[in-house]
Amino acid sequence: MKNIIITGTSRGIGYELALLFANEGHQVLAISRKIPKELMEHSNVSCLSVDLTIATDLDKVDAFLSQTWKKVDIIIHNAGSLVNKPFSETTQEDFENVYKVNVFGVANLTRVCLPYLQSGSHVVSISSMGGIQGSMKFAGLSAYSSSKGALITLSELLAEEFKDKGIAFNVLAIGAVNTEMLQEAFPGYQAPVSAREMAAYIYDFALKGNKYQNGKIIQVSSSTP
Repeated sequence: MKNIIITGTSRGIGYELALLFANEGHQVLAISRKIPKELMEHSNVSCLSVDLTIATDLDKVDAFLSQTWKKVDIIIHNAGSLVNKPFSETTQEDFENVYKVNVFGVANLTRVCLPYLQSGSHVVSISSMGGIQGSMKFAGLSAYSSSKGALITLSELLAEEFKDKGIAFNVLAIGAVNTEMLQEAFPGYQAPVSAREMAAYIYDFALKGNKYQNGKIIQVSSSTP
């Protein structure tokens, strides 16, 4: 059984992932600002209310790991922030808020977890097809898509930096999944993939993908948007 950290577990893919891993007997540390009752009551789930944009909040993660687990097998950086508005109407604050979650939060949490990662550990970042160079882009998502592109490059760099320690970093650039965040970006659009279905795919990849891949960006998309 694995020790697994998942961010963004209050809803959508992150919530489904936490339940899936926990129901299969793995130990899950669910990180989100809001904590769903079902996760809080699950015997295999530990919940921490953490705002990834606040550096001192991550001290809670370090304290938990040092006192409880001592090691981390898998991190799934799933938390995301999205602003949907024309670029001319965005502000520096809009961009900063999105990047604080989608890029800086990933970097900061990974740094906290480094002492607990070991050979065989797998760090999976959930990016977006919007962050893939040459993919179709959508007006209004300048902050979100550019941050997801930055996340991809960050993951490639970390894969190179920590390959000698046997720690793998991979990215899943997902397409349209029927989540609340999708509705925020494309109101009324019904994606062909549910949050639970995507969680099942991520579950398998997180457990096995690092045996075959490191520093890779895997496009997981059946439709556009």
